[in-house]
Amino acid sequence: MNDTPRPQGLYRPAKRAGNLIFTAGLTPRKDGVLILTGQADPKKPLDFYRDAARQAAKNALAAASSVLKDGEALGEVLSMTVIVNAPAGYTLHTKIADFASEYLAEALGERGIGCRTAIGASSLPGDAPLEINLVMSVQ
Repeated sequence: MNDTPRPQGLYRPAKRAGNLIFTAGLTPRKDGVLILTGQADPKKPLDFYRDAARQAAKNALAAASSVLKDGEALGEVLSMTVIVNAPAGYTLHTKIADFASEYLAEALGERGIGCRTAIGASSLPGDAPLEINLVMSVQ
């Protein structure tokens, strides 16, 4: 089964330049359907966003893996950007991003921990709760 996320527009899920892989912003879609929608709600417990963050990170890894050649493996996460669909005044972006970081560390060990940026936006495509993109190396 090919688990590479299906683009929602005219772009590639991942693009390779030499031994670097850049992914598009991947949302928490499973089988093409968002598993959660809407802005982050400060009244909800943070764990409410765990599965969505992990799914988006999983999709980003799948996209990165799709451009590997035979015999290659994903190297390190060099950079991760997490964009959280959040209302003005929301301040827990990094806590939601931690769920994605935890997933990458579980999947890749120490190689899954890279630099990270977590920011908020007032809306995201499809009303996704977050979007993740990665820059990775090839080993």
